[in-house]
Amino acid sequence: MLASELHLSIRNVSKTYPNGVLALDHVSLEIPKGMYGLLGPNGAGKSTLMRTLATLQEPDSGEITLGEINVIHQKAEVRKTLGYLPQEFGLYPKAKAEELLDYFAVLKGLTNRASRKEVVTALLKQTNLWEKRKQKLGGFSGGMKQRFGVAVALLGNPRLMIVDEPTAGLDPAERVRFLNLLSELGEKSVVILSTHIVEDVSELCTRMAIINKGKILLEAEPLKAVAKIQGRIWRRVIDKDQLLAVERDHKVISTRLLGGRTVVHVYSETNPGPAFEQVPPDLEDVYFSTMAGVNQQKREVRP
Repeated sequence: MLASELHLSIRNVSKTYPNGVLALDHVSLEIPKGMYGLLGPNGAGKSTLMRTLATLQEPDSGEITLGEINVIHQKAEVRKTLGYLPQEFGLYPKAKAEELLDYFAVLKGLTNRASRKEVVTALLKQTNLWEKRKQKLGGFSGGMKQRFGVAVALLGNPRLMIVDEPTAGLDPAERVRFLNLLSELGEKSVVILSTHIVEDVSELCTRMAIINKGKILLEAEPLKAVAKIQGRIWRRVIDKDQLLAVERDHKVISTRLLGGRTVVHVYSETNPGPAFEQVPPDLEDVYFSTMAGVNQQKREVRP
């Protein structure tokens, strides 16, 4: 499969668990090569969709194709070209990074010792772990463990890369290093970044979708989604005891504390009052307005 032909198509996919939870509700997405953000709160259905794409579970209905590969019925073919970094993964704390990556390379089918050593060396350098290759994984920081997970996922030059909540728990410096690594991967592969952190999508992704309760609420290019709500986001700083009244009278999409007071963002097509100031929107405003149901453009955002 040539890089130019890379395209992941998800059509009408649904999944209900035995306990009755509807995790995916007729999800349809078209995902081209590059970085694609799947944004939503915990429990929105992101991990269910990622596990389905990674062939770890089957949907109840729908179709998924990666180029010419049927993801549901050709699991072995998908796994040959798949890199998957789940939200949580186990490592052997007493194993050294280089040794364990070599072991995973054998499992991936790289049986020639010389070529395998070349691949392992290249991946450790690409993930900035070469200087730590003799260190035991138990002594790795959270960000180093995530980067090692990427190295494992990159074995075999995957055409589809899935990363689930990759920056949760990372300190700011590790997060920046990790995001820079992911951005490089998007140049050659379909890379799906599943996260609840808006900044990750804003900084990395050329396309995105917002999912909640198993439904796709919005699919768009981040910059176009932000432009769509230009002039509709208003800000006001209030005391905490004023919040209920403001929520009663206006479409409050988000609140945060600032210096002991509460900053509210309101979605309105007209000035909601003299105490409000209009502010330039960002992707966080897109996310919260969509989740609140006040941004009525629920599918493709067009210029």
